[in-house]
Amino acid sequence: MPHTVRRAKRILLRSGKSPYDVVSLEEALHRDVIATNAGNLIFSDAAHKILETPDNEVVSNGIGADASAAARINEEYDAFVVPLANAFRPSFEGGLNRLTRLISRLKIPVVVLGVGAQTGVSYDPARLKRIEPAVRDFCAAVLDRSASIGVRGEFTEQYLKDMGFRDVEVIGCPSLFLNGSRLDVHKRAPELTPDSRIAVNGSHTAVKAGLDEIITRTHRRYPDLRFVGQNLSDARQLHWRDLSDPNGKVTGMPTHPDHPMYGEDKVRVYIDPVTWIGDLRGFDFSFGSRIHGNIAALLAGTPATVLCGDSRTLELCRYFDIPYRRLDQVVEDPESADPARLYEQADFTGLVGGHRERFERFTAFLDKNGLENTFTHGDGGAAFEERIRALTFPPGVRPWLDADAASLLSRMSWLHRRVGELTLDNTQLKRELARARAGAKAAAAAPSTTSVYRRARRAMGRPLRRALQPGRQQN
Repeated sequence: MPHTVRRAKRILLRSGKSPYDVVSLEEALHRDVIATNAGNLIFSDAAHKILETPDNEVVSNGIGADASAAARINEEYDAFVVPLANAFRPSFEGGLNRLTRLISRLKIPVVVLGVGAQTGVSYDPARLKRIEPAVRDFCAAVLDRSASIGVRGEFTEQYLKDMGFRDVEVIGCPSLFLNGSRLDVHKRAPELTPDSRIAVNGSHTAVKAGLDEIITRTHRRYPDLRFVGQNLSDARQLHWRDLSDPNGKVTGMPTHPDHPMYGEDKVRVYIDPVTWIGDLRGFDFSFGSRIHGNIAALLAGTPATVLCGDSRTLELCRYFDIPYRRLDQVVEDPESADPARLYEQADFTGLVGGHRERFERFTAFLDKNGLENTFTHGDGGAAFEERIRALTFPPGVRPWLDADAASLLSRMSWLHRRVGELTLDNTQLKRELARARAGAKAAAAAPSTTSVYRRARRAMGRPLRRALQPGRQQN
C-alpha cells in the first residue's frame, strides 16, 4: 500500500455526467444520466467541484466500469476517483464486481469517497453475508492503490474493520462539502403554518412501508406541498406518463399519474443539482426518507429532517448530525411526522457547528490520498460556480398535464429525431449483416481439407479418430 503518493493532475471521476453537460429532459431520461437516481448527481457534482483546481482537470467517466479500458485510463489519467453511496448491498454485487475488475487492472491511484453498506436501522450485517467476498475483493483492490478508503459512517466503518481492513476512515458524503466549510442552515420562520412551503420526498420502498399515509395527511394540511422524486422511473412517469417500470404499480407514489398531487402539478424530479438546490431555496422545510433529497435542501439553506429507513441514511445523519426520525416509528404514529412538529423539534446546532471540523477531516483524507481540493489549493470553487451560472439547465421534470401544441412540441420533435437516428442505425446494421453473411457464404464455398476432415470426424466419432492414429492396427 503506497503511503507517499504524487499529486494527481488529471482525474477520472465516476459520475453519470459532468456538471457542465446541459442535457435536454428527453435525452437525460433516454440516456439515464442520473444512473437511476438523481441523488447520485448531488455527490458526484460536489466531488467534481471539490477536486477541480487550476492545476487539476476532472473528467467524467460515466458510471460504466469497462475493464478493457484500463490501459487507456493508465495512460491518460493520474487518478481514478470513485464517489459511491450504498454500494455494499446485494443488488449491486454485479456492479461492484465490475468495478473491482477495472480497478485491479489500474496502475494509478484509486480513491473511494463515501462508500456505504446498506442494511436495516438495527445495523445487523447478516443480510450482507452473501456479498462479503465481493466487498473484500473490492476493498483489497482499492487499498492496493490508495492510502485509505473513505466510508459514509460508523456502521460501514465497523463492517469493514470486522473483515480485517484497518485503513478505513469515516468521511461522510462529499455532497455536504459542496460549499467547503460553509453550511448555513437556519429556521426562517418561528413555526410552520398551513401557508408554509414544504417539500417532501421518499422512495417507493418507504411509500409502501407507510410513508404514503404521512404524505396524504401532509397534502391535506399544507396546500403548498411539493413532492420531489428521484428515480428514473419517477421522471419517466412525469414526462411521458410511462408506467412500464415495476414502480408504476405503486399508486401511492405522488409521481404516479393517478395520485392527486400529480394532477395538481405538485411533483418534480430534477436532472441537475443546480436547479434542484435552487428551487429548494424557496421552501421553508423539507422532510422524507431520501437522504440526498434532504441534503439538497440543506445545501439550499432550507431546514430538513430525514425519516431513516435503513443504515445508509441513519449512519450519515448521525455523522453529520442531521435531524432525523426513524421511519418505522413515525409510520406507527403518523401525527409525529407532521411537518410543524418535525420543524419544531429539529436542532441544527450540531450540523452547522461541527461542519468545519468534518470538512477538515474530509480534506485531510484527500491530502493523504494525493488529491488537491479547490478550497485549499484553488479559488474555493469560484470558477466552477461562474461556469455553472453561464449555462442554462432544463427545469425540473413536471407532470404531463397539458395537451396543447406547445407542450407536445419538444416531446414529438425528440421522438421524430430518435426515429431518424434509429432508422440510420438499422440501415447500417443491415449492411454489416449482409457483408458478414456474404463472407460466411464465401468461406463455406471454398474447398478445405480441414473442414472435410472435421465433418468426417463428427460423423464417424471415436472409431475414425482411432483409425487415424499412427501405428494403430485395426482388428
